Amino acid sequence: MDLLLVYVILDVFSRYVVGWMVAPRESAELAKRLIEDACVKQNIQPGQLTAHADRGSAMTSKPVAFLLADLGVTKSHSRPYVSDDNPYSESQFRTMKYRPEFPDRFGSIQDSRAFGHHFFPWYNDDHRHSALGLMTPAMVHYNLAPQVREQRQRILDAAYLAHPERFVRHPPQAPPLQQEVWINKPAQSEKESH
Repeated sequence: MDLLLVYVILDVFSRYVVGWMVAPRESAELAKRLIEDACVKQNIQPGQLTAHADRGSAMTSKPVAFLLADLGVTKSHSRPYVSDDNPYSESQFRTMKYRPEFPDRFGSIQDSRAFGHHFFPWYNDDHRHSALGLMTPAMVHYNLAPQVREQRQRILDAAYLAHPERFVRHPPQAPPLQQEVWINKPAQSEKESH
């Protein structure tokens, strides 16, 4: 079977996969359609989003650049000749490739799409990330994480009250929630750093 490409649009704050597609080739038109569909599905308003992409021909193409401009999306690209400039995307692909059901080879494009239809819902709705305070991407993406964390903390507080002897150092704390995420964090200005 020929090489297949997986296009993935990942919200780096929540790690939520907002769009994906398997295609037999790299194509500006396919990338454009995926981005457009994801923006509509997620109700992205102009000026609300920055898209960080690799420097593949599809993502640097004029159709994609014009689409992003039309949608009011700021674009950012990885550094030249650096294949791992987006650690969030690299981590998501690593998780996918290390799943027990990930095959050595896919028999067909339909097999790879079937894998994606199973993997991406699991990744969004069931996979818990340590960097997200052991929340799923869906919990963070749909702003459920603060409520879930409060509920976890109430359970931990009750456990501590019932058996303080089990907690030697201090009362247990639910993992904190992240406040910000950056790929290429802008340098702080002189005024901000003081």
